[in-house]
Amino acid sequence: MQSQIASKIHPSPCSVRDRLLAADLRPTRQRMDLGALLFEKGDRHFTAEMLYEEARELRYPPSLATIYNTLHQFAERGLLREIAVYGAKVWYDTKTGPHFHFYREDREELFDIPEELIPILNIPAPEGTMIESIDVVVRLKSL
Repeated sequence: MQSQIASKIHPSPCSVRDRLLAADLRPTRQRMDLGALLFEKGDRHFTAEMLYEEARELRYPPSLATIYNTLHQFAERGLLREIAVYGAKVWYDTKTGPHFHFYREDREELFDIPEELIPILNIPAPEGTMIESIDVVVRLKSL
């Protein structure tokens, strides 16, 4: 379902309001403000805390709880992809289609693995199931 919503939301560059409406979310001021921070800078990776720091510059900065709630709503509706890197730390990605990630532990930095480096995975689903998605995070550290 998420990929159906994502394709409906990302056919071409569109306004934050259009994205929210396509995801059946009411375009409140807080959602509009956070959506502008998220979607007007192109594809990006971030945590709730990183977005909170950016949002402090807004005229009406939201609380960290509001940011968590909004990110959860956006992810549920296919506007964002949630990526659990380790433990309780969750990253968000504005690029919702299938792709894999590198994670630099020493810099706490998440970024896309270029498609040309990804092998073709031929993983059969157990009987009676289908693969919905495959998430891969390759952890890196400096030498």
